[in-house]
Amino acid sequence: MVTTPTHPWTRYVALGDSFTEGIGDPDESRPGYHRGWADRVAEELAAGADPSPGGKRFAYANLAVRGKLIGQIRDDQIAPALDLQPDLITLCAGGNDVIRPGGDPDETARILDTMVQILSTTGAAVVLFNGPDVRETPVVGSIRGKVAIYNENIRTVAARHDALVADMWSLRQLAHPQMWDEDRLHFSPLGHHTIAAMVLDTLNVEHDLEPLEPRPVPERTWREARVDDVVWARHHLFPWVVRRLRGRSSGDGVTAKRPSFEPLFGGSMPPGSGAAEEE
Repeated sequence: MVTTPTHPWTRYVALGDSFTEGIGDPDESRPGYHRGWADRVAEELAAGADPSPGGKRFAYANLAVRGKLIGQIRDDQIAPALDLQPDLITLCAGGNDVIRPGGDPDETARILDTMVQILSTTGAAVVLFNGPDVRETPVVGSIRGKVAIYNENIRTVAARHDALVADMWSLRQLAHPQMWDEDRLHFSPLGHHTIAAMVLDTLNVEHDLEPLEPRPVPERTWREARVDDVVWARHHLFPWVVRRLRGRSSGDGVTAKRPSFEPLFGGSMPPGSGAAEEE
């Protein structure tokens, strides 16, 4: 592991929805807890923090909650984040808005701009995320154009406020099916690992996350593929549609898994209060 300081940050806050909460990357040692890319980034940042006796202990908070729209992230997470006085902030928001029927990538970006404007007043480094290229994704491939528009808006917002952009659109490894969870909406542990390495590269931080190559996908007959599609629709697509129609969210009743700063001890982190499983 890295034994000398590789970055200046000691107080990292992650904001967002299921992507940042880590859905798709469950921790088998802690039932109900999802690890995700942000935890993986925090672990590497903790390893690269100042190891001297007088150095500040690295601490990490994750306020993200699955299913949240950008307005909810603004209303529920910005003020608590400011209270924590972070020096590093990651924010991924708007994906749930854009994928919804009628979602407006320009209006979503307007809300994002106000959020980043507020966060930038802290003096913290701010990292935004654009969306991955969903061309090969069965669920949201049809809205690739909207995702591309939102991505360009994100770059404009980042330029306005001197923020960094973690570029998932250009991360071509994410096109591989094994990068995605079985629900085809969230990333798998391999996907979260790959994204964490990209975020650390964006921050120009040395890290020990080695690139992992997915296994070759076994060939399937047309009939086998259709059966898989039917099973997926029954277990994942239909419940998602029903929640939308009922005005419900998978995040209802779920709270942030790490609502306040806690130090990291190697790779071990205590579970927070958001221990409910994804619907």
